Amino acid sequence: MASVCGIGGLIFWLLTDHDYSSPLAPDRQALATFVAVATIAFALTTQRLRWSWSVGFALLWGLITAFVGWFSASYDRSGDIFEWPYFSGLFATLLAAPLFQTVRDEAAWRFPYPRLHGHVWGDAIIAAASLFFTGLTFLLAWLIAGLFDLIGIRALSELLEKGWFGWTLAGFAFGAAVGILRERDRLVPALQGLAAAVLSVLAPVLAFALVAFLISIGFTGLQGLWDSWVSATALLLAASAGAVVLVNAVIAESRDHGSQNAVLRVSALVLTAVILPLAILAALAMGLRIDQYGWTPERIWGAIAIAVAAIYGLGGWWAIIKARRDFDDPLRPVQTRLAIGLCALALVLALPILDFGAISARSQLARLEEGKVEPARFDWTAMAFDFGPAGRDRLAEISRSGPSAWRDDARRALNADDRWALGDRTVSAEEASELAARIRLIPGDLELPPAIWDRIAAQRLCLPTSECALLRLDEERFLLVTAAEDGEHIASTLVDMGEVSNDPARPEAPVEQSAVDLDSATIELRPVQRRQLYVDARPVGEPIE
Repeated sequence: MASVCGIGGLIFWLLTDHDYSSPLAPDRQALATFVAVATIAFALTTQRLRWSWSVGFALLWGLITAFVGWFSASYDRSGDIFEWPYFSGLFATLLAAPLFQTVRDEAAWRFPYPRLHGHVWGDAIIAAASLFFTGLTFLLAWLIAGLFDLIGIRALSELLEKGWFGWTLAGFAFGAAVGILRERDRLVPALQGLAAAVLSVLAPVLAFALVAFLISIGFTGLQGLWDSWVSATALLLAASAGAVVLVNAVIAESRDHGSQNAVLRVSALVLTAVILPLAILAALAMGLRIDQYGWTPERIWGAIAIAVAAIYGLGGWWAIIKARRDFDDPLRPVQTRLAIGLCALALVLALPILDFGAISARSQLARLEEGKVEPARFDWTAMAFDFGPAGRDRLAEISRSGPSAWRDDARRALNADDRWALGDRTVSAEEASELAARIRLIPGDLELPPAIWDRIAAQRLCLPTSECALLRLDEERFLLVTAAEDGEHIASTLVDMGEVSNDPARPEAPVEQSAVDLDSATIELRPVQRRQLYVDARPVGEPIE
């Protein structure tokens, strides 16, 4: 196993080593994906029993993810493989591994829950332990290299700095750890029980926190979710995923192996019950964003994740209603069916069957045509770089026959070499409007040119983690005050409609002077009037003028 993974690591390096000033070709990214996925899948699923099945499984899913990766890298102009369909393909592979192992052990299309549960947790523990061992291997290697460096022998240090050796060593160490753990079958269940026992202790903590959160919403309302700079949908889905993990840590693979502690079992029941309300809140947050800013590929993926969480939540409520405190008995087969369905769904979404870019392009152009967003604030960058061929085709149509006010923006987006050059001139409507709602104006009725929001957003002058205020200095110049999240670090930036400077002080102009004789020169002190920014009676930055 160590040799297989070591060779896999070396081949992966050979495929990915390139001039990093330019993107790696899609076909090489796809081949590297095949090698990585096939090697890891073979390492984690192979056992003496029907080992040839594991070879077939690894090759099949390596080919599937390689195809998905090639399509993802070829889909848009960035050439980046790390897109949502690619992650969906990897997720499908992760789900398919324990399902395959269960079928292999049974030699039939059967999924007894104890065996399936054991493979899920066993694979996770073996992978985590093997990664930890790989890290220790590198620490030991650098320690040994450091010792030889002390006596002037740098051969090992130079070897460790070479990419091919590092990837080969990483693969060898990972494979060796997996092989050792697979040979010691009794060790993995013990580690599994230990991990479940430790995680189950967190169940009451999360259950109490989520119940308190849901109750608090009844008093505070939902506005805080919409105003937060952190994605409410992402946080709610993460909380739901954490609840699922802790529920399974408590109930285990059967009643006999699950926790018998009453507090832990009640906590697991509560966690199962709160998943549906969390999914509903996430749906409300996502619905608000879609209503305000339309569909994007990220929001489509988010909506699918919310639907999955809601289905799990409904299954959990069905199990609770059916068996009450013994909810775990009906919940286990529900989880098996959901795992199979989710694996199939992730695979379908990873394959180029549904074009989320085309859906998003239609949605965004409909908002533009209906006047919901101004052309100056329309996200031309996303149309050119995020929505795939459909987005670029729509831009080409606009550049040829669209309204005259749109044609230049469409041509500029089509001709841009990269999204960053275009991003300085086009800012998403969502970002600009959020800035307008978040920045404090002094005085409150301060009238501003609309373009100033685009300027601040394009230059990233007011980050989501900062508090900001805006003052007018004169007709053309404004002063943006920013405070870090802790409120202790305050800075100011001078903004005018022709230039943005991070130094609000006026630059010193060169002054021509003749030689000065200090013995006879007039030397005096004079009062000088200046303007200086003050926050809570404390000066900030240098004098403005």
